[in-house]
Amino acid sequence: MGRVTERRRVTRLRDGRRDARPDALAAEEPLEIRVGGRALAVTMRTPGHDFDLVAGYLVAEGIAARAEDVPALRYCAGTNAEGINTYNVVDARVARPETVPVSAYRSLLTSSACGLCGAETVDAVRKRLPADLADDPLTVTDDVLFSLPDTLRASQRAFDATGGLHAAGLFTSDGRLLCLREDVGRHNAVDKVIGWALREDLLPLRGHLLMVSGRASFELVQKAAMAGIPLLAAVSAPSALAVDLAEEAGMTLVGFLRGRSANLYTAGERILQQTTADVTAR
Repeated sequence: MGRVTERRRVTRLRDGRRDARPDALAAEEPLEIRVGGRALAVTMRTPGHDFDLVAGYLVAEGIAARAEDVPALRYCAGTNAEGINTYNVVDARVARPETVPVSAYRSLLTSSACGLCGAETVDAVRKRLPADLADDPLTVTDDVLFSLPDTLRASQRAFDATGGLHAAGLFTSDGRLLCLREDVGRHNAVDKVIGWALREDLLPLRGHLLMVSGRASFELVQKAAMAGIPLLAAVSAPSALAVDLAEEAGMTLVGFLRGRSANLYTAGERILQQTTADVTAR
């Protein structure tokens, strides 16, 4: 199977000196996702946890909501010039293939930076969202909220080696990390986490938190909502469209979660403030 990291020679310039040294880089390879043998999409990803990635992708597309919806996943014989399996093709067997919408089949390459890439309109994505998350009774103390970035960062093994991977982590309401995945694409990291939860038959993820290492885009909010996650926290900024969708879905959206400071963009009442730390409601 593909490697998460690859070694390359690099010339380093530092303090006026030049020297050659090995460097670890994050791997990026295409993964073709098929359903029942039919090509659904190709995404650029970091190899590893590919079945989780495919399962999470199917959740985001509205094709799967429970473990029984995806009874089988397998690698297909995608081979290179030497005839060696690249493990870059995964075929999913779904329980009800007739429910896969025609719009789900994409004829374009999905990069590691973008999952939607114009395949669907924003309105079409909104219409596919599940029930309102506003009735989820989740509450989180600010101490738990502020602990998430450090817990996430401490588990980013591949990032330690490369400095070039995004991370997503699924947490319980008391801050316990259940699953962490890394990938060159932030949306892939989220798909891997949600796919793990699907395969563990944990969906919908009521009462859980999702923490991401970068910004919060519209698509990450959409993926979290499809999985039933009532709180999404990000180290960096959300987009305006992400805030709009989170508000519409009844999701708590937290941005700029760093140290003991955070911005609460939507449904901030879920955060129970127990300290004098800087929590700003937007």
